[in-house]
Amino acid sequence: MRNVWQELSGLLLPVACAGCGRPRTELCAACGAALLGGPARRVRPSPTPPGLPEVYAAAPYENAVRAVLLAHKERGALGLAGALGRALAGCVRAGTGRLGAAADPAGPPRAVAPLLLVPVPSARSATAARGHDPVRRIAVTAARELRRAGLPARVLPLLRQRRAVADQAGLGARQRRANLAGALELTAAGERLLRRGLLRHDRVILVDDLLTTGSTLAEAARAVGEGRGGDRELSVHGGCRAAVVAASPSAFEINRN
Repeated sequence: MRNVWQELSGLLLPVACAGCGRPRTELCAACGAALLGGPARRVRPSPTPPGLPEVYAAAPYENAVRAVLLAHKERGALGLAGALGRALAGCVRAGTGRLGAAADPAGPPRAVAPLLLVPVPSARSATAARGHDPVRRIAVTAARELRRAGLPARVLPLLRQRRAVADQAGLGARQRRANLAGALELTAAGERLLRRGLLRHDRVILVDDLLTTGSTLAEAARAVGEGRGGDRELSVHGGCRAAVVAASPSAFEINRN
């Protein structure tokens, strides 16, 4: 019911840009450019948590981009999922490179295994409080965008929370790693897919809305790798990859001495 009211409010109430407040548009051109105007880039937090896969992000988490993500996530501005999904799709394409490319039209036809976008799960209480699952909603939009571009893709919610975790706000990198250690596991459906060999690890793309310390994505990669029966190095070398809409500005500075 809350989703219905959120959708109706977007039609009945005055609209203002989620990024800057400009009237009569949900996302103005300038704020849209901040989110979508540049190429997706590889990001890496410092310190980098063990097991963090290769991650690509669309934009730094600041100013308009921060405001847009928060409006979608916390205030139910569901119409922003389109732009956020397009941003995430660009990160998936950048992260997969040739792996995600469709078959060469000049060559013989061949089946291309779909990219599997695996959303990082939120706590059930958080999803209930928000009235929607923001990461999954963005992932669904991203998968649709990828299919339009000729890349087979689907959303596969393989992960769930095994135990409750503390609120991450205010925690440092080390505290976040401790808070999340062992917190995620494969769903029963995910375990069945892996057991039957129906899930190719190199097609898995972990997706989230935001990267800060990288602890959440590292834990997600551990859960997928552990379920596969491999070690966490598979997440970094030839294993799953990750894509996020935004990352801390410092995470874009990967060429450090």
